[in-house]
Amino acid sequence: FSFQIFYKNIYFKLHSFLLLFCIFVLSKYMIQKAFNKYIDNFRGFSREIWILTLITFINRAGTMVLPFLSLYLKEDLHFNLDQIGWILVSFGVGSMLGSWLGGKLSDKMGFYKIMIFSLFVSGLMLFTLQFITSYIGLLIAMFVIMTVADMFRPAMFVSLGAYAKPENRTRALTLVRLAINLGFAAGPALGGLIILNIGYKGLFWVDGASCVLAIIVFALLVKEKARSPYQDKEHPGEVLRASVFKDHVFWVFLAMCLITGILFFQLFTTIPIYHKEQFNLTELQTGLLLTLNGVLVFFLEMPIVSYIEKNNFNRLKIVVFGCLAMAISLFLMMVNFWAGILIVMMLFMTFGEMFAFPFANSFAMSRAPKGHEGRYMAIFTMSYSLAHILSAKTGMQLIENFGYQTNWFFMGSLGLVGVLLGIYALKLVKEEKKPVQKV
Repeated sequence: FSFQIFYKNIYFKLHSFLLLFCIFVLSKYMIQKAFNKYIDNFRGFSREIWILTLITFINRAGTMVLPFLSLYLKEDLHFNLDQIGWILVSFGVGSMLGSWLGGKLSDKMGFYKIMIFSLFVSGLMLFTLQFITSYIGLLIAMFVIMTVADMFRPAMFVSLGAYAKPENRTRALTLVRLAINLGFAAGPALGGLIILNIGYKGLFWVDGASCVLAIIVFALLVKEKARSPYQDKEHPGEVLRASVFKDHVFWVFLAMCLITGILFFQLFTTIPIYHKEQFNLTELQTGLLLTLNGVLVFFLEMPIVSYIEKNNFNRLKIVVFGCLAMAISLFLMMVNFWAGILIVMMLFMTFGEMFAFPFANSFAMSRAPKGHEGRYMAIFTMSYSLAHILSAKTGMQLIENFGYQTNWFFMGSLGLVGVLLGIYALKLVKEEKKPVQKV
């Protein structure tokens, strides 16, 4: 009897061990396969694209003044909320002007010179910003610094068109967005440590140094290229027009992009305040929700973009779906009795972001005729600068006068308007592709 029990125990343990071993081997194989598939999404980029991604990460990780700017103005310089609001408006207006100038000058002088000028000079300006403490002085300083700093963005978008092959452009944009997200994730944490140990002044030194370091790396490792060999009449996707102002499809599309920007920037303006006032969430809990957004973008955006590109889905349709997901996320905020809705809302907003932003960049670039890429990308980036201003001002005003529920309903409805604009843009593109009948 004892022998039978002993035999059964050994038999059971042996089978259990073999089962666990098989599960371990299978899971390791599946994880390895999934990891290899994920890594495959990052293959095929040129050396220049990887360097651009690196300097974008260095620059974004160093941009730690921005998350703490309003706190710095209030806690260190003791400005009231109205003064802080106007300083942030001058920040946004400077960003818009810089985007326009950067695009226009990229077409005339080349993106390479504009990128080097923008990052190097804005880095030096950030060193001096800490010594400006008057209200008028900061209004002027923030406007000038952002004008110079945001000349970089359209020039960088044009550089992606020059250094990436047509089939890789959307993935290249996605790679740079990953670097931006990683930089923004690292920057605030590093900024918090600097404030605790050195104070707010340390932020300006590190931010300025990161700009200068990033552009030195770029200038040493990347050679100037006059224009992309892929952007000519022999390659499909180029829409040749006399002027950006005559491209009606682009302007309808731009209005939709403005709306997606307004909805997305609610994450950084009204929603953190709502977390505290409605659900009594701590700054850490709000931070974790924003981290969820960053983690999902990091792991899922590139595979999603690769899948969509491989299956040749219509880019404009994907942007429309992204706008719809964002609209749903804002409508979900009207559920104000269950904190779990904030996670669901964040999922919809994140997928909306992953659908809308990479393919919006790609579609905007595809509309640009040869030699006008900078102008198109300037106006495109200006729409998001304007969205940043409108999102904060409109949202705060609606909440102050009518409450949070009205704001969420308004923003969700605005998202549906964006969807209708996207559908109209799709119709215009379809009509544009119809052959012209000769009389």
